[in-house]
Amino acid sequence: MIRNNLKVTMGTAIASLMLVSSLAAPAVAQDEEQTWVIGMSQANKGEPWRQAMNDQIQLAADQYPQIEVVFADAAQNNAKQVADVENFIQQGIDLLIISPNEAAPLTDVVKKVNDLGIPNILLDRRVLGEDYMMFIGADNVLLGREAGKFVAQWCADQGLEPCEVGEIRGLEGTSGTLERGDGLREGMAENPNIEIVSELNADWLREKAIPVSQQMLTAHPEIDVCVGQNDPMAEACIISAEAAGMDLSKMLFVGYDGLPTPDGGIQSVIDGRLGVTLLYPTGGAEAIDFAVQILEEGLVPEKEVTLGTATITAENAEEMMAQFSGE
Repeated sequence: MIRNNLKVTMGTAIASLMLVSSLAAPAVAQDEEQTWVIGMSQANKGEPWRQAMNDQIQLAADQYPQIEVVFADAAQNNAKQVADVENFIQQGIDLLIISPNEAAPLTDVVKKVNDLGIPNILLDRRVLGEDYMMFIGADNVLLGREAGKFVAQWCADQGLEPCEVGEIRGLEGTSGTLERGDGLREGMAENPNIEIVSELNADWLREKAIPVSQQMLTAHPEIDVCVGQNDPMAEACIISAEAAGMDLSKMLFVGYDGLPTPDGGIQSVIDGRLGVTLLYPTGGAEAIDFAVQILEEGLVPEKEVTLGTATITAENAEEMMAQFSGE
């Protein structure tokens, strides 16, 4: 099925998080001898969300026996990711899916792929400029804005004047870090009593976020809200606050991703640790769906495909877990 709409519905986001259990078999009869090799250049596998993306790509590809996906892990190294893409070019891949580690360092090699006429899909993160075939991802500014609105209302409900906020950010050169940060500030602007007292980078990784959050809470022990730009970093802030003997019942912890896994963001909300997480679908299933249509049907895709999202709180977390995990 060719998708022409720019906004992928919430149902599509749910299908992605349900590990493509609802993907249909190919609609067009295939030449059994025709095979396609897709290169998947991943920014890193240190984030559970990115491993989920890889898993969903593979599960989606498994629906198509004529598709082979070759994965490369850049391990948050821009030079390695450039080399990975160059290697894919030399291998003669039929299509490239890439989730860039950072925008600027990957711009030229993505342009090279595009100039060579190799179909390409940017997944989750962007590069600079427009020299690519298509982008699939959620609206990070919107996610940040919704998180900011939640924080603004929570601070008002608590009667906090000021309400001190600390933000643990991702890798600073990534579009997600900048966009989520901008959106957060837009949303929090609804409450003039909010004060951002600290913003530190932990590069999306929980193990880095633990010492970073310890530093933040030591310098600002009166912090009321800790925002992690993904759920693992938010969880690290909870761990640090617990270790410091802080009263978690008087604090708000905010995350993004909302994976429906035992150690994911939705379960953390159910357990009363995170106050809110913003659903961020990986787009892995959608990327394979579009890749097959591009390769076998000659689809010229829309330039931008925006995935749906949801705000997950204590009020709807159980329902969301059942819905997204397919239980």
